[in-house]
Amino acid sequence: MLINQLTEQILHCAFKVHAELGPGLLENAYEECLFYELRQSGLNVEKQKVLPLVYHDVKLESGYRIDLLVENRVIVEIKAVEALNDVHTAQVLTYLKLSKCKIGLLLNFNVTSLKFGIKRLIY
Repeated sequence: MLINQLTEQILHCAFKVHAELGPGLLENAYEECLFYELRQSGLNVEKQKVLPLVYHDVKLESGYRIDLLVENRVIVEIKAVEALNDVHTAQVLTYLKLSKCKIGLLLNFNVTSLKFGIKRLIY
């Protein structure tokens, strides 16, 4: 599957979750529901994937956790905040760098329409 098709399928599932639940819930609620929808659509998804940090001879096994890793290619970071800001973008870019993935989706579910809560990032 091409990366654009994959991100389109992820977003389709995210829109489905947002349409049913709306804004106002905690991040973990959206994460669980999106995980369910992605798996139902036949995608390989890992939830709360540990992302180690390696610095020279130092290795932090549980340095970070990726909300969702889809098909070992796309990182999905879920937020339920008033507005996305630079630190959220930096977080996803760091995850992309450490994981060697190329594409990340930063999704803020605390919006009236999910189209205002999507940020696609490329590393």
